[in-house]
Amino acid sequence: MNIPEDSRFRREMATAYRSGWHFIDLVTALPHGGDSLMVTLFGEPIIITRGEDEDIRAYRCLRKPRGAPQPVRCAIRYGMIFVNLDQRDHQLVEPETITATPRSA
Repeated sequence: MNIPEDSRFRREMATAYRSGWHFIDLVTALPHGGDSLMVTLFGEPIIITRGEDEDIRAYRCLRKPRGAPQPVRCAIRYGMIFVNLDQRDHQLVEPETITATPRSA
């Protein structure tokens, strides 16, 4: 049995868990425009904010000097806030099933 190197194993686990949608909190945690909360997800600081337009958005805080916050995909489902750090994954819910059209006789 091969035991993976610790750093390699951590990197592979982070890649596996980071791709996907992750529950952050309930929408009620940000009741008013201008409210925000900061969470750490896989070692990355993420700011979730409710704008004055009432939309909820998420941003990755860059550690570089003078780095602008990078937008993170954020979705609201059933009163819950979800974020996805993997930019390749675009689906939160199952894609709609294609219904077959009846054939003419």
